[in-house]
Amino acid sequence: MVMKRAGEPVRMAFLLVPQFSMMAFSAALEPLRSANRLAERRLFEWQLVSPDGQPVAASNGISIAAHAAIAQLDRTDMLAVCGGIEPGARGQKFHHHLRRLARHGAMIGALSTGSFILAEAGLLANRRCTVHWEYAELFRARYPTLRISQDLYVVDRDVFTCSGGTAALDLMLHFIGEVSGPQLAMSVAEQFIHPLIRRQEDQQRAQMHARYGIASPKLAQIIRLMEGALDEPLNVQAIADKVAISARQVERLFRKQLEISPRAFYLRLRLDKARTLLRHTLSPVRSVALECGFNSTSHFCHAYKRVFGLAPTLERQRLPEQRLPVDTATAAGAQAGRSA
Repeated sequence: MVMKRAGEPVRMAFLLVPQFSMMAFSAALEPLRSANRLAERRLFEWQLVSPDGQPVAASNGISIAAHAAIAQLDRTDMLAVCGGIEPGARGQKFHHHLRRLARHGAMIGALSTGSFILAEAGLLANRRCTVHWEYAELFRARYPTLRISQDLYVVDRDVFTCSGGTAALDLMLHFIGEVSGPQLAMSVAEQFIHPLIRRQEDQQRAQMHARYGIASPKLAQIIRLMEGALDEPLNVQAIADKVAISARQVERLFRKQLEISPRAFYLRLRLDKARTLLRHTLSPVRSVALECGFNSTSHFCHAYKRVFGLAPTLERQRLPEQRLPVDTATAAGAQAGRSA
């Protein structure tokens, strides 16, 4: 439940960390503004805080001025940690302030990779949580005892987490509904041309057929098997046995609908996971290789360079702003198939 005082607006704070997601931040803040306007009274008030009170640059390069440092934030009803492309908060020392605010009754939450910060602060113990799908495997590896889901957002008692992007809009519509009822929440949604308010248990990613542009339920089932076995890859015959078709039929499905071999497609899924681990963990290259199903480090390095154009060790040396966004497995997987 939203923490609020009778007759008073809900006090909301947004903690902006370097490289935060402007999309998630805007999708969380703007519904509050719209709710106030449509209700013709202050249902919510907010302030922006940063680790040191200085302006913070978002991942798109735009700097946002903060009202105060988090150490100066005395009381708030809710606080959302706005994460971004780099999970965690390297070199930042504000976890104790999050715990302090939680002890004083604030509802603490996170947008996108802000869930990593809440985990580091010890605020996700014995609670369900979520994080952006791109970082889910990394989150599980780093915090194996935490209960992560792939829901759009999760509200578990006095802690909330959100996968980011436009899911932040649905999260805030949920809170607006709690504060002032579903009719206002729907009116705010319509202001943003968002006619369907998604529930927290809705999934982050599109259905398999939409994500890959495929029509075959069998092919979708095969890809789900592949995504669930990246550390111990299955061979084509084992996959065929699990979905009750022949290995030749598996080959035909991939060639016909994705124009790629199942082996090359599977390889790209594993390499995409490896790229995330290389960018956001300090695990040795050999450990990354093993976690992505490569028994040989040299084989892993060769495959990585062939697909991404650089060695795994060089991937870590690139600055965040020099890194290209992760492509979909399908598009770049075709390239892997041509070069395999």
